Amino acid sequence: MPHPVSIHPVVLAVTDRIRARSLPSRSAYLEQMDAAADRKPGAERMGCANVAHAFAAMPDGDKARVTGIDKFRIVAEKGSNIGIVNAYNDMLSAHAPLQHYPDLIKQEARKHGATAQVAGGVPAMCDGVTQGTAGMELSLFSRDAIAMATAISLSHDVFDCALMLGVCDKIVPGLLIGALHFGHLPMVFVPAGPMTSGLSNNDKAKVREKAAQGLVGRSELLEAESAAYHGPGTCTFYGTANSNQMLLEAMGLHVPGTAFINPGADVRTELTREAVRTVLGITKSQRFAPIGKLVDERCIVNAMVALMATGGSTNHLIHWVAVARAAGIVIDWNDFSDLSEVVPLLTRVYPNGSADVNQFQAAGGPGFVIRELLDAGYLHADVLTVRAGGLREYTAIPSANAEGSLQWQDAGPSKDETVVRPAGNPFSASGGLKLLLGNLGRSVIKVSAVPDDRHVIEAPCRVFDSQDALHHAFHANELNHDLICVVRWQGPKANGMPELHKLTPPLAVLQGKGFKVALVTDGRMSGASGKVPAAIHVSPEAAAGGPLAKVRDGDVIRLDANVGTLQVLVDAAEWDARPLAAMPQALRTSNGIGMGRELFAGMRRNALTAEEGACSWL
Repeated sequence: MPHPVSIHPVVLAVTDRIRARSLPSRSAYLEQMDAAADRKPGAERMGCANVAHAFAAMPDGDKARVTGIDKFRIVAEKGSNIGIVNAYNDMLSAHAPLQHYPDLIKQEARKHGATAQVAGGVPAMCDGVTQGTAGMELSLFSRDAIAMATAISLSHDVFDCALMLGVCDKIVPGLLIGALHFGHLPMVFVPAGPMTSGLSNNDKAKVREKAAQGLVGRSELLEAESAAYHGPGTCTFYGTANSNQMLLEAMGLHVPGTAFINPGADVRTELTREAVRTVLGITKSQRFAPIGKLVDERCIVNAMVALMATGGSTNHLIHWVAVARAAGIVIDWNDFSDLSEVVPLLTRVYPNGSADVNQFQAAGGPGFVIRELLDAGYLHADVLTVRAGGLREYTAIPSANAEGSLQWQDAGPSKDETVVRPAGNPFSASGGLKLLLGNLGRSVIKVSAVPDDRHVIEAPCRVFDSQDALHHAFHANELNHDLICVVRWQGPKANGMPELHKLTPPLAVLQGKGFKVALVTDGRMSGASGKVPAAIHVSPEAAAGGPLAKVRDGDVIRLDANVGTLQVLVDAAEWDARPLAAMPQALRTSNGIGMGRELFAGMRRNALTAEEGACSWL
């Protein structure tokens, strides 16, 4: 066993200030969860008609297990009832394998004298399908819709524990937010794994850039995209979906090592069965670890550290703020930034490198990263997890022995130091995130994929009111010079804060021509955003009276990721006196109209800032 390691002083200080800041809300949360946990089980607590409705469709044998009623025998001890919340659909390649998981889960539950019911399904949209379309304006708030659907599913209140089936961008945060509102229940998250490697992410990006220049046509582009996204499983770049899985491992919410095992692998099936055994073990043993107790300040900090150490998705600067709030914990971008200053960057996975997540897994994967972070004192080891062995169990990689049973082995040394490195020899001494402050507000930049010579950009700006307007200017050859593109009216209140990943190819083309370019926006970029410097999530947003509404074409902007500033270089008196521009009438008329966007008007109206998690439910 390794010797106890002292926690890094900055990690400890950030954790302590989060704990102090969160004391009132966290205490109220835990009190509420304790009260819910102290009740009798649902089948004993509820009226007979309620119970009959809840289990009417169950096979008779399962009814006996959960209710103790059997026409032919008396069941002395009622089994646990597992609620399954499933994000299955076959529009998402990562979720298609989840179709048959409930049957597998029910079979395994019966082996242990328990039952399982699909409590409900939650919506799950594919950002890859909706990228650059009107549907993307539903994407961010689909997270809160998923959280609400999770709550509706669990509101039947007849469950002793639950399994959360989901993988992708907004789905895991939504499931987790919903789950934390039922924090008195033990829960385990169950993913499906990444698709096998197809066309490399680098080659795919090159074809996209050629298409943006008109050098290849639609057929060539479609062929490349289809070769990259070719089968069941998560997309293989290290975007938001795969960052979700890394963070869940670091939080101890998975069966250890589950994240990046491909769908269809024998060990994947056994890991799903192990999720059943794991969640039942929490309810039957004396080690009661409901998810609301498990997800505490240390657990949230561990997730933040894992994000920094792997150069993960910037979307989690919004999502994990919301997740923390669901558990009564208050975090902000200063916390992320301070951790990023000291946490070493241990991975190079696309877009922060050329490897995909399958290569990451083969080189050591989450198990290697978690072990290195634990041994170097960057993670809290003394946390509850869904496993009795604690976070140290998550340093091992699962496999199946000759009999098909699971076994775990230490990740060992890195199998490829171009992909993962030990904490003593990192790719960078600090993580991939920087907080930017200045007279344009607060924003963040992901610098882990940006070349060092692009960390400081000073240039005149061009202001756009939509990403389509930027594309039009690009194709009209109006952007062939050093410039900073400002794309505003893209925040939560304006249009639901869609990802602007559609802007990456044209900006990459301009950068490839030798121009110094950057993006400044109150919108989001995909977890797949890469080498173009982008100050994103600018808060307050333009639609809420933020300073982006003051910017004019030709203003010189300086983005300095080294010192953490984002400034418009306008005389202070002039800047203060300059009026805020109004959202163009065309946008006010069209925003929120069509493709179901009308239904999300209340969410846009009530949304908090990006730094507050863009929550629509607080």
